[in-house]
Amino acid sequence: MHDLYNILICDDEKDIVNALKIYLNDSNYKLYTAYNGLQAVELVRNEDIHLVLMDIMMPEMDGIEAMVKIREISNVPVILLTAKSEDSDKILGLTVGADDYITKPFNPIEVSARVKSQLRRYMLLGSGIMQDGVLKCGAIELDDRQKKVTVDGEEISLTPTEYDILKLLMQNQGQVFSPKQIYVKIWNDQPYGSENTVAVHIRHLREKVEINPAEPRYLKVVWGQGYKMEKGR
Repeated sequence: MHDLYNILICDDEKDIVNALKIYLNDSNYKLYTAYNGLQAVELVRNEDIHLVLMDIMMPEMDGIEAMVKIREISNVPVILLTAKSEDSDKILGLTVGADDYITKPFNPIEVSARVKSQLRRYMLLGSGIMQDGVLKCGAIELDDRQKKVTVDGEEISLTPTEYDILKLLMQNQGQVFSPKQIYVKIWNDQPYGSENTVAVHIRHLREKVEINPAEPRYLKVVWGQGYKMEKGR
């Protein structure tokens, strides 16, 4: 594993940035700060950032717009910071590629745990950790040694969250997982409001691995039960 993680904290409220700096005061973390979305995008572009914590409501460029721009250049994990009242923003944030969100007011232990969880998955995804296993499902191939997914031989770019969900379903082909089960397995977390989060990530996966996402061959929904992976036809 890496020794030093570069974490970007972005919020237009300096008090929140300072609080997060205190929560993430760890010798393994190098903290970068930004106070609007434009600065955040620039830092991701110019520095080797491993994780972004970003507020949604900001001047100049909000977190959603910044999220879209970051996803054009990087698969770095992004945790959005949201107020309790911003439910629709959370879903929108996940829709444009965020990996997780934390609701204000923050619980320091939760912040630390979510940051660690996202970093662990990102570093596993990016590193050459040798693990046996090439999983195949029809035209989809997941090489867990190289952390690489191909569809019909073409490599596709997945976020760490998308990769983990795909791997879980490919390792258990034909088995149905409820959104709650997927959430607990992937986020190692109690499933609070998890169904929407999972549905959004599944939709992204479909857009990347299915020829026609509206009529999926592989990633099937079992109404009222959950999702499963089939070999396609």
